[in-house]
Amino acid sequence: MSGRYDGPVIDPHHHLWDLKLGRHPWLEKAQASGEDMVFGSLAPLLRDYGIDDYRADAARQNVIASVHVEAGWSLVYPLEESRWLDGLDRSSGVAHRYIARVPLDGPDALRLLETEAENSNVVGIRDILSWHPDAAKRFDPRPHRMSDPAWRAGLAHATRLGLVFDLMLYPWQMDEALALVGDFPGTLFVLNHGGSPVDRTQEGMALWRRGLRALGKAPNVRLKISDLVAYDHVWTLESLRPVIEHCLDCFGPARAMFASDFPVAGLHASFDEVYEVFRTVAAEFSLDEQRALFFATANDTYRLGIADLAEARRDCHV
Repeated sequence: MSGRYDGPVIDPHHHLWDLKLGRHPWLEKAQASGEDMVFGSLAPLLRDYGIDDYRADAARQNVIASVHVEAGWSLVYPLEESRWLDGLDRSSGVAHRYIARVPLDGPDALRLLETEAENSNVVGIRDILSWHPDAAKRFDPRPHRMSDPAWRAGLAHATRLGLVFDLMLYPWQMDEALALVGDFPGTLFVLNHGGSPVDRTQEGMALWRRGLRALGKAPNVRLKISDLVAYDHVWTLESLRPVIEHCLDCFGPARAMFASDFPVAGLHASFDEVYEVFRTVAAEFSLDEQRALFFATANDTYRLGIADLAEARRDCHV
């Protein structure tokens, strides 16, 4: 036992929104219809979630910087989300960098990518690929987009611009993803949410384990261990532990990072509960390995540029 990590934390995956802007159709649809998604009922999310809300949730976890991941901003208003974030008071370190939304097969994808890349706060792109046969659990309206030549052309341009690609999919798409990451060795991919182990049957978890093992062998893929409670609503430490341990066995601390996915993970756990699980499971690793999981991998992956931990503690507190 090496002890529990108590140093600075970077949270590389969370969301902010202001519903008064009318820019989040998935939340507006949930408000109007009451429909559930893979996470369950979205009713608790149907409120503004700003920097102060995030800071209150994260207050006890020594988060000194974070990465904002696109939050389903309407495609009718491209580029707006990054500009909205630019206008917030981010001096606390919240939303220090952004992952922006650009549909890579869209008619204006190249221009939008170039414009986003001109913003030094934008370090990556997410275009969600998660397709599910159940429409209520579907994030992408059509399957196999990552094999589409037009989509791949957009990804190639994002790579030329130096942008990371946040990869969100379901386990049954991992074979296709393995071909993708092999065809794009110069792209740095970050697999979201531990690979989304949504099917909790024995067969479903076996599929997830095999797919994650294969992706973990690709040197250009990193992993965010985040929002595992979305797929395990009656979670316990002992139900989450083997999932996290498999993630770490496949990727290792140098290519994995813990993330909150707040406020979405808040549907099933508090911020402190999420990080208590992370800290407990990670305590089996060396302090250097724990530092990678809580800080260094995210700092490197998303080019946050926080080089001196003492300076980070002194100058930047969420």
